[in-house]
Amino acid sequence: MFLAKGEILFRQGDHGPLYELKSGLLKVVKLHEDGSQVLLNLILPGEVIPHHSLISPKEYNGTAQALLASEVEIIQADQWYRNLEQSPQRYEEVARLLQDKLRMMQQRIDQLTALTPSEKIVKLQQWFQTYFPGVRVQDVLKQEEIGQFIGLRRETVNRALQQVKNFHE
Repeated sequence: MFLAKGEILFRQGDHGPLYELKSGLLKVVKLHEDGSQVLLNLILPGEVIPHHSLISPKEYNGTAQALLASEVEIIQADQWYRNLEQSPQRYEEVARLLQDKLRMMQQRIDQLTALTPSEKIVKLQQWFQTYFPGVRVQDVLKQEEIGQFIGLRRETVNRALQQVKNFHE
């Protein structure tokens, strides 16, 4: 299944299949009752989502949207869980998927604990370049989303991006 930039893969609160991202980039946002949204996660190629449903089913915790043109493989939930039951060694595969995501989240924590906003921006850009060479994070995420991802206000992100840009010129 192919998604164009901006297309929704699934919506918060719905139930459905699991998905493996083959290429592209997805974001998962949490929608609040007041209409505001918060960036929860970025989904990279190779990830199976939703993470919280890899062992047992649960409704989607957020809304997944393509940030870049993306290809996803649909994995029917009943088949996924049946395969787990029939092949207990598949639990090791799930554990490895979750381990990879945990390591990515540890990198995100490293970004959050950088001393200055500019350092946070630089660490985020370096991390992003490892997965999407030649694509700037600010060309994919809004400044508000960058701020949510690294723990800064949008105005601070704007200033930090300018400082990093000026430093590299």
